[in-house]
Amino acid sequence: MTKSADILATAQQRGKDNALPYAGALTPQEAYALLQSDPNVKLVDVRTNAERDWIGRVGIAPEQHLAVQWTLYPGGAPNPEFLSQLAQAADKNTTLLFLCRGAVRSRHAAKLATENGYAHSFDILEGFEGEKDADGHRKNVNGWCKAGLPWVGA
Repeated sequence: MTKSADILATAQQRGKDNALPYAGALTPQEAYALLQSDPNVKLVDVRTNAERDWIGRVGIAPEQHLAVQWTLYPGGAPNPEFLSQLAQAADKNTTLLFLCRGAVRSRHAAKLATENGYAHSFDILEGFEGEKDADGHRKNVNGWCKAGLPWVGA
């Protein structure tokens, strides 16, 4: 198996073990390795435009980074155009890795994408900033940033 196939097999097994309603789940490190090894894989950042602008963005090739908001800022209303925007950005056969701030919205997005024919939808565990620490701060416990993966600050 190729490196990409190994990573996807691990993610799919994690999905089966946890009865996930989408193809599987990857750690941030696995997601980054997969993005590096397969230029056809796309990361779908479902955070709001404001979060990406104020908190930071993943540091990957622009052609692999899709920004499709799950909710809208301000107010947090669901993005009624989520599926149509996803359809404009990615083919249903593309391997999609969904990322949000703390790995909640990304799970919902991966589930909805799967229900709508995106069979290769994966959640990135921990999110961009990860869980909050005892003081309520992010980027200290886990997540893309804590793992030391490339990102561009606001």
